[in-house]
Amino acid sequence: MLPTSFTRSVTRRNHAIIAPDGYINSTVPGWTGCTVNVIINEQMGARLCQTLVTLTDAGQLTGETQASQVFFYVVSGQVQATIGADSRILTTGKFVYVPAGGQAYALKNPTAGTQVLTFHKVYEPLAGHAAPGVCWGEKDDSRAPVYMNDEALRIQELLPNELAFDMAVNIFTYQPGGNLPMVETHVMEHGLLYLQGSAIYLLDQQWYPVQQGDSIWMAPYCQQWAASIGKEPSVYIYYKNVNRFPTVI
Repeated sequence: MLPTSFTRSVTRRNHAIIAPDGYINSTVPGWTGCTVNVIINEQMGARLCQTLVTLTDAGQLTGETQASQVFFYVVSGQVQATIGADSRILTTGKFVYVPAGGQAYALKNPTAGTQVLTFHKVYEPLAGHAAPGVCWGEKDDSRAPVYMNDEALRIQELLPNELAFDMAVNIFTYQPGGNLPMVETHVMEHGLLYLQGSAIYLLDQQWYPVQQGDSIWMAPYCQQWAASIGKEPSVYIYYKNVNRFPTVI
């Protein structure tokens, strides 16, 4: 048995690996009958929030967006989502995007053990473009084109690639042995959750093994590279900020 002081979790100035072994539950008003784990938020220097919620069969997530938009993704299980007058059953791999600005939401009637991933970001309006509306969808491998001409890499964009959106959420699939074609250095920030498989990650010149259930935060300009390891694909869902001017000056 490993000592209780052992963990794969790491928090650094510009990145973090958060493994489930160190979760401490949080309380969120309106989110009841569930355990809420806040994985990423502004307290660590991020400009997004990422949570993982595990619901009992009596659990529910209710509230109203304010400055932030919210993206709900069902990692496993099933839950009924109601946004305004629209109500749908979300099963594993399905999602709903809820825009900022007073939009009510309710996720109720889950199967026991349902897990829901959330991404939150303060919405930045863009002159000449109306704010996005509610967006429903699902993971669909047939809608994941090859990335950079490498058949081992595929990305599905879950939200429309439109200027109204200031955040993107994608699913990146690496076949066994697949790897990024370069060490990326860029202005976008990431929050992600591994949905399947395992990988080796390079972050700010440090190497980390990661696996299903792990989360990663990458600040802007944190150098990053990843490769799938093991005998099954590695798959993660990730957030990034997009479509806005890179400076407020």
